[in-house]
Amino acid sequence: MNEFNENQVQTRALVSHLTNEEQVAFYKRTYSHVAGGVLVFIIFEYLLLQSDVIVNFMLSMIDGWRWLIMLGGFMFITNYAESMALKTPDKNKQYLAYGLYILAEAFIFLPLIYIAIAYTENFDLLNQAAIVTLALFTGLSAIVFVTKKDFSFLKAGLTVGFFIALGLILAGTLFGFNLGLWFSVGMCILAAGSILYQTSNLIHKYSSEQYIPAALGLFAALMLLFWYVLRIFMSRD
Repeated sequence: MNEFNENQVQTRALVSHLTNEEQVAFYKRTYSHVAGGVLVFIIFEYLLLQSDVIVNFMLSMIDGWRWLIMLGGFMFITNYAESMALKTPDKNKQYLAYGLYILAEAFIFLPLIYIAIAYTENFDLLNQAAIVTLALFTGLSAIVFVTKKDFSFLKAGLTVGFFIALGLILAGTLFGFNLGLWFSVGMCILAAGSILYQTSNLIHKYSSEQYIPAALGLFAALMLLFWYVLRIFMSRD
């Protein structure tokens, strides 16, 4: 989850202090960047799927300790990208960080999406998971905008939850047991909490110029939810 550079925020107007028109403009900018991130993710994923070498390599990395290496690399890159986007006022560097994050997501999703397509021999499973994910994301975001509630209190619980999840993933990988459907359900709940938290930050924590870091945080929560919704759909049969 994103950490805020308090000094940087203090030098700019918080979104909550802007006029209604300025707030709407900020939200439009942020969500257009989220949508753009999803589009770029789809393009990256399509291009990666065209390479048998990359696909076979990523499929070879999903078992045992290799998956832990892949997961560790993904976490390092995405944490670096989040930190870069938040700490620099340079828009070009923020876009670079966002692009790096999207590319990392495209790589980590590659085996799951390849298997999902092979599972049904079409895109039905992906489309169903995407629709459910978008509906949940929209509904959770609406809760925050309607209530105007500050969900920053979720941060501690989410942090503990994600550490527990990482521990379970580590144990499952090392000792060879399947975490199963209920783990995916639990991760969807964590992802839902993350969407509430990130959307709340959009209203209460970000400054008027931080629409790119705000979009990155929302994109990260959206992709986490999509990952585990797709896993649930794939475990139905």
